[in-house]
Amino acid sequence: MKRYLGKKQRWTVLLIMILIVVSGFSVFAAKPDKKAPTAPADVRASTVTDTKVQLAWNASSDNVGVESYDIYKDNRLVGSSKTTTYETNGLTAETTYKFFIKAKDLSGNISKSSNIVTVTTKSLSAAGTTPAGALDTADTGTAAVTGENTVRTSDTDQTGGTDTDTQTDQAAGNGGPADSGQAGSGTGGSNTSTEANPSAGAGSTDPNQSGGTGQEPAAEPVKPVGPNPAVVAMDTGTNRVVGYYAAWSSYSGYTPDKIDTAKVEYINYAFANIGSDYRITLGYPDIDPANFARLNALKKSNPGLKTLISVGGWTWSGRFSDAALTESSRNTFADSCVEFMVKYGFDGVDIDWEYPVGGGMAGNGKRPEDKQNFTLLMQKIRERLNARGEADGRHYLLTFAGAATDSFVNNTELNKLSQYVDFANIMTYDIHGAWDSYTDFNAPLYQNNDVVPHYKWSIDLAVNSWLNAGFPGRQLVMGIPFYGYLYNAAVNSNNGLYQSYSGSASISYANIVGNYLSNPQFVRYYHEQSEVPWLFNGSTFISYDDEQSIGAKVQFIKNKGLGGAMIWELSQDADGVLLNSLYGNIK
Repeated sequence: MKRYLGKKQRWTVLLIMILIVVSGFSVFAAKPDKKAPTAPADVRASTVTDTKVQLAWNASSDNVGVESYDIYKDNRLVGSSKTTTYETNGLTAETTYKFFIKAKDLSGNISKSSNIVTVTTKSLSAAGTTPAGALDTADTGTAAVTGENTVRTSDTDQTGGTDTDTQTDQAAGNGGPADSGQAGSGTGGSNTSTEANPSAGAGSTDPNQSGGTGQEPAAEPVKPVGPNPAVVAMDTGTNRVVGYYAAWSSYSGYTPDKIDTAKVEYINYAFANIGSDYRITLGYPDIDPANFARLNALKKSNPGLKTLISVGGWTWSGRFSDAALTESSRNTFADSCVEFMVKYGFDGVDIDWEYPVGGGMAGNGKRPEDKQNFTLLMQKIRERLNARGEADGRHYLLTFAGAATDSFVNNTELNKLSQYVDFANIMTYDIHGAWDSYTDFNAPLYQNNDVVPHYKWSIDLAVNSWLNAGFPGRQLVMGIPFYGYLYNAAVNSNNGLYQSYSGSASISYANIVGNYLSNPQFVRYYHEQSEVPWLFNGSTFISYDDEQSIGAKVQFIKNKGLGGAMIWELSQDADGVLLNSLYGNIK
């Protein structure tokens, strides 16, 4: 006997089938595209003048489609293109530049780097536009060494065209080119060399060339009218001294004019806030304008001094995740950074996002996508800074501050971030503090062999974590605290170290000097493995840094080949005792 489903039963079965089908599609749709495009090929310079290079390349292929191409000049992102051509302007005559391209697909995947093309701009006396291969009899033959191969930087062939040499120098992975050598500038016209093929005549010379060109002397070059060509090379300084100036320190009388700028090369002004519209704004409207005026006055008497506006910090990082979330929000944030910087006379921007993905204050916006979005945000700021730099004929700095923890390393793309920043400040302090149950060191340089009742960590381990993640040592500036932590009612055992206590707070070095170092009740101890001092009087334990520990930290910076030292923060050593020690050791 057949049984038929009733109307209600049929609708139930139909609904179940629909849900199964929709769920099936959702499963398949949820799989993200992780396949990167192929690398752009045959990057070449189609046109070269004294201030301009026109690039062209063969298109990349991708399973979901290529959205755009990122253009890098001397390992630095300078722009993007929706097509397979790009023109860069504002270059300096008779100067060698290296270009490579990366493709980006609709899912945000980035290709490996293309071949590198090395281009030497023309001299002013030969400033006419020269398509590659066209007649140009103003060239003279010179050679320069790039990497391990010799490349002609200005060598006219028999037809008088621009000569193109090739050499082996394949860019590695998603990072910049493996070769960091610089080709020398030519003496005449333009040169391009693509670095991918070891069999294509590297190091050849033209037997028809001698010391001169055989041509009539060139006319006196006409000086260009308008702004100077942009100086956009990334900061490559070593042994930097970076000092954070906390805006609120002016309330207690430590105004910016009291900073010893003979010993500080970069001043990071902390902090600017982020508005609900994702634009940066004054953090302390009542004192910021006066402080900015004093900073700019310092630069007039010390032209080598650079100032950066630091954005966010512990208290004001709540909106970073939203600001970095979309292309539109990133554009808004980056534009506001440049506008703020120019309006108030800063030389760059320092991003203090505490922290992407996790950590920071309760209530901060955070999401897993922060890891990739932080990189995209920094890339966007770099693009905007470079565009402004091209117009102003100068380079604007971009830096960020990051935590000395494995979680920060895991929640960021340090190897990619290094492409967009001049350097980064690693906050190698607050390793232990008032949040712990036991007394310990604020900034131990090395991990010791002591048996302790809680976790161990050190500056050495934190720096190695960043380096192992692919962040270059020369771009890593190591933090040194000008403060410590005071612990009350610590158990009187082991000279107060690793003991329980009843309360703790940070304390400036100036306070330590004024009230504790000269107090005969306190004894100074020094940990020979961790390379840090502490004070103890039987109940009060103070962890801090002094001249001896700073000397050890500076030696560590030099041994590791790091980019310098960063200070948090300058007002905590108003008399300059630690600053003098730091500067005397690092320079």
